[in-house]
Amino acid sequence: MMNLIRSLLSFFFAIFFIISLVVFGNQFVLTVQESIEYGIPIRELMPLVWFNMLRDVPVILSLSLFLSIIITISQLYKNSEAVVMNSIGFSDKNFINAIKPVIIISFLFVTVLTIYTVPWAKYQKSVAENRTVNASEFSFISEGKFESFKNGDIIFYASESSLTDASGEQNMEEIFIYALSDDKPVIVLASNALKYIDSKSKSTYLRLKDGVRYEGLPGPDKTNILIFDTYDLQIVSGAVKKSLSNFSEIEEKNTLNLIRDRSDLALAELQWRISQPISILILSIFGVFLGKTSPRGGKGINLLIGIVVFMIYNNGLLVAKNSIESGQLNPLFGMSGVHLLLVVLIIIFYQLRSGEILSISKKVMQKGLKILIK
Repeated sequence: MMNLIRSLLSFFFAIFFIISLVVFGNQFVLTVQESIEYGIPIRELMPLVWFNMLRDVPVILSLSLFLSIIITISQLYKNSEAVVMNSIGFSDKNFINAIKPVIIISFLFVTVLTIYTVPWAKYQKSVAENRTVNASEFSFISEGKFESFKNGDIIFYASESSLTDASGEQNMEEIFIYALSDDKPVIVLASNALKYIDSKSKSTYLRLKDGVRYEGLPGPDKTNILIFDTYDLQIVSGAVKKSLSNFSEIEEKNTLNLIRDRSDLALAELQWRISQPISILILSIFGVFLGKTSPRGGKGINLLIGIVVFMIYNNGLLVAKNSIESGQLNPLFGMSGVHLLLVVLIIIFYQLRSGEILSISKKVMQKGLKILIK
């Protein structure tokens, strides 16, 4: 049994290292791109990479353990060791009992991560972002560069840009704006502009001064021309900012506060945190069943099935979480339905493996034939 656990841990640490390296590389590339775009030193954004990594550890650990169990069990069958063990009465339940210490330790570790560590990491990431990105308000609108807002609906250009004070207001000169209004192109030219945040709506506006607004293209249709002294243009909606802020605050809350908060967002986040360690238990049992293969068969198919199952399972939990947040799914049902579906799949898979479903179906067919003959 020690050899089984030793082999399992070897595969687990190898897979965990590879997946973590891929995730870290992806986070690092995104961080470099962000630092170049906003002109922020990489060293100030590197903490964000580590906080994101810490956030992703429960999912990485769950996937690594699941795949390592499949590979370890299939390796025993590949070497005919498991066949010999089965012949002396060593069943799937014995395999589960043998790796139970690893499963329990992983379950407890992920529970601590999701209940305490991950919310702390998200909060620290939010603090770091406020300290770095928000401190560089002058780079919100870069000078001499075309920038898009509202998912590309507004294209903006300013030849010069400077920060006026610590409140985030920003002065710009020689403004060019291209936008769409009722599917009609709108071009705005202004000598200068001021970026500010409305104190009530929290929306971000550009207050354009001394300019002209053209609506429509030259042709048979009329082109509307408006000469203005001041003209306010919304570039970031306060409602959107508030919605994103609400999601962020819920994810950063500690678990005790989530239990006290009975909103849909809080219930969805709480169930998501509980689902992570539960998935460890369910996937570990499924991994033992998926690992069983014939000595002549390849273990690649079982591994591929495992990856597909994990993706469907994890995405199903995310869909359930989003449905609870939007009020489309009853929180009482919540993510337990996704767990229950996978448990049913495991039972069906086990019955197929043991041949009980086939025997039951044969009996049903035989009885059906007898009834037809009579």
